[in-house]
Amino acid sequence: MSVADYLIPYDFSPVTIAGFMLVLGFYGYGLLKMPDEERPGSGRILVFMVGVMMCYAVMQTRFDYYSQYMFFVHRGQHLILHHLGPFLIALSNPLPVMRFLYSRIKPGVRRALVPVGWIYRFLQHPAIASFLFVGLIYFWLWPPIHFDAMLSRDLYWIMNWSMLLDGLLFWWLIFDPRSPVNSDALGYGKRILLLALVAIPQMVLGATIVFSRGMVYDVYEVCGRAWPMAPETDQLLGGLLTWIPPAMMSILGILIILRRAMREDGKITPYSDKLKATHS
Repeated sequence: MSVADYLIPYDFSPVTIAGFMLVLGFYGYGLLKMPDEERPGSGRILVFMVGVMMCYAVMQTRFDYYSQYMFFVHRGQHLILHHLGPFLIALSNPLPVMRFLYSRIKPGVRRALVPVGWIYRFLQHPAIASFLFVGLIYFWLWPPIHFDAMLSRDLYWIMNWSMLLDGLLFWWLIFDPRSPVNSDALGYGKRILLLALVAIPQMVLGATIVFSRGMVYDVYEVCGRAWPMAPETDQLLGGLLTWIPPAMMSILGILIILRRAMREDGKITPYSDKLKATHS
């Protein structure tokens, strides 16, 4: 197979193609139109592009074929959709671009988007966000659900999109660029606590798959595997990808949040004091 064959979508999805094109188009438009002093640096733009293109690659290239016929590749796909891709996108801090684009929206459209804001704030409650982040992994890896999702095209796409969108919501909550010192953003200590809490059940799930004696996901036996790999090896590798990399990303996230907290310590007037001064 040529390089082009690997880049062509295995299962072409107009909705997926349109979604990624809109994201890149709006982001590019914002970069071109916003003032120079507000425009993100080249490093942040690169990180954003890498995160978006990684998510696109596992959904709309030959990678998607292997994800449907190898359990460990499937776990790699969800590792990117739920963790690494959203991690990079949130870390790149596209907030200035988002604010600029929002400022260009007509007032009537903004009013129509108010219910979307309500839903967003509900989903961004720390308890709900962390529950969904872990709960979706468990839900889609529950053997009966996983079996149906891998055999149904519609369920398969719902699974992948839900993982991507949930990953974006969670990592944005963690890497919200607003400082909790002078805004109502989630405190750094709470962000660190969330990262530690979501890591534990993922490690338990991954370890359960690794040390399982029987075949947990026999759908790959029904459909056949893309490569002549022993089923036990495929399941072992998939379990390790569910166990170790997510835990490592939680640790990396904690280190990044600690660095932010140390950098901002004592530099900004606390938000609570600012509110008191406003109301006095």
